[in-house]
Amino acid sequence: MATQIGWIGLGRMGEAMVKRLLKAGHGVSVWNRTRSKAEPLAEYGAEIVRNKIDLAGCETVFTMVSTTDDLKEVLFGEGGLVTGASKPKVVVDSSSISQEGSAEIRTRLEALGIAYLCAPVSGNAKVAKAGKLLIVASGPKALYEKVKPCLQAMGRKEMWVGEGELARIWKIAHNTMFGVIIQNLCEITVLAEKAGIPRHVFLESINDSVLGSMYTRYKTPMLSNLTFDQVTFTPKLLLKDMDLGMGAARAHGVAMPAAAATRESVARLVGRGYEDIDFAVLLVETAKDAGLELTPDNVKMGDGLES
Repeated sequence: MATQIGWIGLGRMGEAMVKRLLKAGHGVSVWNRTRSKAEPLAEYGAEIVRNKIDLAGCETVFTMVSTTDDLKEVLFGEGGLVTGASKPKVVVDSSSISQEGSAEIRTRLEALGIAYLCAPVSGNAKVAKAGKLLIVASGPKALYEKVKPCLQAMGRKEMWVGEGELARIWKIAHNTMFGVIIQNLCEITVLAEKAGIPRHVFLESINDSVLGSMYTRYKTPMLSNLTFDQVTFTPKLLLKDMDLGMGAARAHGVAMPAAAATRESVARLVGRGYEDIDFAVLLVETAKDAGLELTPDNVKMGDGLES
């Protein structure tokens, strides 16, 4: 691999992942639609480019954007990464997009002689910052092995699940479960609090039970102290992923009643105008439905991500 890696998309996740690459000694050139979000990375050693197409000289370019259409735009749209005479040899995409959209992008890239690897992740920006992402890849096995050093730099574990777009199915299934868990965690937390158990005490007990996980632990401070302005993932993005999950379920003939109910609950959050706030605000709406007005516990709690 060339020493200089290209990167497109510097949201909360992209920024944290680029910092891990830089910390591991990789050279990284970055582009973001809003340049001001990219500029702080210069302090960590990243090169900031003005145009997407300026990254075409990098052998490998990673992309981390919001939707299938966004990915098509940064690759094939006006001034897109692969629209010039010079092209990267490899595109690695870590976005959460549909299986069908990913397959279309693979076909278009491979027709240009560009190899393509899907590499979605499990974890939010804080998990990425701590180097604890799980990265799940699909595509040619030899290509996975080639980019593996970069994947290792960004997470605690990397896995190859097969050819083609199988990592997309994995990510869709993962984020569908993500939604169902937060729905149920909010429900049972409200139940416990209304019955008289302090919220942070109940959440701590869940974390220490057989049901606890990295996910329940890192959401506990937010759910206890109602710090939903510390955004990790918005209701709108979760709704997009739940819709991908329900679409995949229909395509494969799988009934998912728990996911279907959760999808409607998340849609209600979006309809009520929750935008630039964490999806865990679902706790507040669940409490209102139970006639309970929540107040912050104001307790200092670890999120389990500390080194």
